[in-house]
Amino acid sequence: MKKIILDLATTLDGFIEGPNGEVDWCIMDDDMDFDGFLSDIDTIFYGRISYDTWGNYQPEEHADPEDQKLWKTVHSKEKFVFSGQNREDQNATFITSDIVEKVSAIKNQGGKNIWLYGGASLIRTFIQNNLVDVYRISVHPVALGSGKPLFEDLTERLNLKLIKTNVFKSGVVQLIYET
Repeated sequence: MKKIILDLATTLDGFIEGPNGEVDWCIMDDDMDFDGFLSDIDTIFYGRISYDTWGNYQPEEHADPEDQKLWKTVHSKEKFVFSGQNREDQNATFITSDIVEKVSAIKNQGGKNIWLYGGASLIRTFIQNNLVDVYRISVHPVALGSGKPLFEDLTERLNLKLIKTNVFKSGVVQLIYET
């Protein structure tokens, strides 16, 4: 069965975005092996706003070849968008209702794992419905003081098991937990 992996960056004080939605504090080190992560997934779950922003993003023609390769790999994955809007899109399937049942059906299809990309309200919905199997949280060496917290509106305690820790040259510490 596929696992749903929440892979995202947080600040040291637990924010996934700054107070104005900024993520300019995010570091991508070459030793993070993001390509390895992408090779282990075949599906990406987006909220509508994140999908509209990043789901079909194309780097500029003269962008770094590694950046172009990264986005080509991301766009090769099957995409599902969770939204109140039902719309036709040649690059994604929109899911507007029965989230838990539809997610369960997708997980049971077999294949590689699923990246829960976000945004914040989709992540909150998945956490509240116990749909996240692996939390892969990269803690960046910056504190913002305010912004959008990762664990917002928890209705019950999350008890997680640490399975791996990675430390990168920039000072980012990646914590990988299972539920």
